[in-house]
Amino acid sequence: MSNTTKSLAGQRIASLLDENSFVEIGGCVTARSTDFNMQQKKAPGDGVITGYGVIDGHLVYVYSQDASVLGGTIGEMHAKKITGLYDMALKMGAPVIGLLDCAGIRLQEATDALNAFGEIYMKQTLASGVVPQVTAVFGTCGGGLALVPALTDFTFMEGKKAELFVNSPNALDGNTKEKCNTASAQFQSEETGLVDFVGTEEEIRAGIRELIAMLPSNNEDDMSYEECSDDLNRVCADLANAAGDTAILLSNIADDHHFVEVKAAYAPDMVTGFIRLNGTTTGVVANRTEMYDAEGTLVKSFESVLSARGAEKAAEFVTFCDAFEIPVLSLTNVTGFKACKCSEKRMAKAAAKLTYAFANATVPKVNVIIGKAFGSAYVAMNSKAIGADVTFAWSQAQIGMMDAQLAAKIMYADEDIKVINEKAAEYAALQSSAAAAAERGYVDNMIEAEDTRKYVIGAFEMLFTKREDRPSKKHGTV
Repeated sequence: MSNTTKSLAGQRIASLLDENSFVEIGGCVTARSTDFNMQQKKAPGDGVITGYGVIDGHLVYVYSQDASVLGGTIGEMHAKKITGLYDMALKMGAPVIGLLDCAGIRLQEATDALNAFGEIYMKQTLASGVVPQVTAVFGTCGGGLALVPALTDFTFMEGKKAELFVNSPNALDGNTKEKCNTASAQFQSEETGLVDFVGTEEEIRAGIRELIAMLPSNNEDDMSYEECSDDLNRVCADLANAAGDTAILLSNIADDHHFVEVKAAYAPDMVTGFIRLNGTTTGVVANRTEMYDAEGTLVKSFESVLSARGAEKAAEFVTFCDAFEIPVLSLTNVTGFKACKCSEKRMAKAAAKLTYAFANATVPKVNVIIGKAFGSAYVAMNSKAIGADVTFAWSQAQIGMMDAQLAAKIMYADEDIKVINEKAAEYAALQSSAAAAAERGYVDNMIEAEDTRKYVIGAFEMLFTKREDRPSKKHGTV
């Protein structure tokens, strides 16, 4: 192990990887530029440590920026080390983890440094959908460097000291850092959705290790499974009571109750993350109407509607799962689209992206309707019409155009309340029940809530060898 691991950047790598597994690459590289007396400044490793190691036995490639060397700024050789690491990761089919702590572009290298940024972006683009990319922001990540985590699949951010921004808060017209710290982990996780996980350095290291253990090494990896010791037919008693907080529901049906949530702070009305079912990593997308804390106290309630943020969050996640051949399970409980001016600005586009993501994905897809499934919002949530391979519905689920009472009021607007109630009951039986949808083939099986785990495991086992042909094209445009 190189003595560069004595630096903070090196310590971060050593504490992230399995003990004594890190092998450094390019430790002797230094800056080539001589402009502005650069030759008089020592630049060991050119401000970045690169190499490979293992996490729970899985090969990973890691780079860690060293803020103690020229502020960790990116120059020509700094970027060359990172792009060379990407080349190796692509050849070997292993994830790339970037630990960011950088003052930005190296001004002394000017156009060389600008070109260096572009070369990193290019390698990230080529690697997208081929190997998982994870970044963790520990210090400053500003300007053009902010594109680096945005081009990766998952981003972690230290909660107190780290800063992530394109324009610093004080550079925004009418704003100051004290007024609204747009560079903070809170803003970047709750408002922009760029950051998936926020925590201390120790929590970030543990989170990255947990995530890497869940993910395949590359888009052709068929070894992302582990032995399942949990009962495949385990009955999940009282699961119906968790229909509001689907994060709890997913934990209950997962192997060993283990659920890794992604972007938990952003659009919490939509839950996304990973569970294992019979040892197989499965991506999950679920509507949520309630949020409880660890003590079981209700923290927040949401309407059972699809928001623009929630749709965008889910669409991005489904696209990732499809790229890496990760099966997708969805839990549907939605009555329509969120109705407010802010959401309306991008609601149609966001819902279209979600619809496209589900329809375009060729991985095994299972949908469980756990509550109400009304209108076009239901269609967008992995309905059979847009490609769900298997659809289950809890026995008390409702599926249809809209709430039966509202439908009756529209159809019989001139009638009295007695007639409206009678017609509402008739509409509910004929058009809004899970049984009615099953009779038309839109639901494959009606199940009891407590049996959800065994049914979805059985469905994914059946779908394991799924193959699906699509029209030949370069790529879609949505």
